[in-house]
Order: sequence, then C-alpha cells, then structure tokens
Amino acid sequence: MKKINALIFDVFGTLVDWRTSVAREAELILRPQGFQLDWLAFADAWRDEYQPAMEKVRTGNIAFCKLDALHLRNLDIVLERFGITLDETLRQKLNLAWHRLEAWPDVTAGLNRLRTRFRLAPCSNGNISLMVDLARKNNFPWDAILGAEFARDYKPKPVVYLSAAEAFDLEPSQTMMVAAHSSDLAAAASVGLKTAFIRRPDEFGPGKGEIDPECTVDLVANDLLDLARQLNA
Repeated sequence: MKKINALIFDVFGTLVDWRTSVAREAELILRPQGFQLDWLAFADAWRDEYQPAMEKVRTGNIAFCKLDALHLRNLDIVLERFGITLDETLRQKLNLAWHRLEAWPDVTAGLNRLRTRFRLAPCSNGNISLMVDLARKNNFPWDAILGAEFARDYKPKPVVYLSAAEAFDLEPSQTMMVAAHSSDLAAAASVGLKTAFIRRPDEFGPGKGEIDPECTVDLVANDLLDLARQLNA
C-alpha cells in the first residue's frame, strides 16, 4: 500500500446514491405533469438499460458517445414503457437527473481525508460534464476527471483503467481502483491496479447491494472513512 500514489473511483453506486436520487428527480419533474408511478421502479428501469447501451459501444456496434447521450436513448425507451410523453424541454431536464445525484453520507469527508495522501480522480463511465456537476454539487475534491470520456471507451475495457494510471504518470500497481462492484474491481486488477471494495448494501434497494467482494481485492472497507483509516489518511 505504501507504493500507491493515486486512487481512482467508480462513481454511480460507490460515491452517489443513484437510485433514490433519480427516483426523487423523476417525481419532481413528472408528478407536476400529472403522472403517478412507482418512482423507484422508474429509476431501476432506467438503470437497467445502462449496461446494454454501453455494450453496443464496447462491441463496436455504435461509435463512442458520451453517457449523457446513452442515458437519453435509454430514457426514451423507459418513457415509452411507462406510457409517458414529454416535451423536449422536460425530456432534456429529466435526462440531467444524473447530474444531480446525492452522495452517500461518508463520501465528501472521506475523499477529503484521502486527498491528504493521494491524488484522486473519478474513473467512471459518466462523461466529464456529468462528473464535474456531481463534484460541484457534492464538494468532491478531484485532482482530475478521468474515466470513459477520457479513454473513449467504457469500463470494463482495460484502456479505461490504464489511461487513468497513465494520466497521473503512474504504473498500474501505483494506482488503486475503488468501487462497490466486484466486476469493476476484477477488471482493474486484471491489468495490474490495486483494488479496494466499498460496501454499499443498499445501492439497488435495502439489502440488494454487494456486501462482500466476489473477487480477490486488496482492501475491503465499510465506507470511504473506513478506507481512509485503513490507508492512514
């Protein structure tokens, strides 16, 4: 652990509570239009389209585009499924719900402690403007914005992790990927990064998130403050 110089972070689920945030934003926008629905189910349905949309990019079926564009395509699918029609202004406003997600309670304080020892950056599938807006909303102290748009591909493709380490002029082994998802960490470890698993048991609903890693990791932490303690930050 003494050789680690930078920590890079998954964001959706690891740092921010996308599920209740998207449900809240959907209700704020759609209820005044007369729509009544299960807001959490709407958030889940939108998120369910996330991986299939990125897989089209990863496999070369469509050219790389920002996650905002994929989210908008996915939103149209979900709106049709729920029988909702919106004008263009509301459609675009709802799509930007992902720019207004709330952080888990430990995150901002945890990142600030970790930054006393390490360089920090998101390594998210979210585009740069999305990451900047989440940082400004939640006071995330990033040193850089890295991830999918920087790499021009989506996790878990190796280039996303390796380009983040390279951006800091570091070897993969000097860089730690921090995430609440075993698949993300397994992919990072496979190209030489160190890994830290963060428990987010309620990400997909009460008790429906990952509690323990399903792959070998270097550290397991209950939250970012616990990670900071383990890393002596």
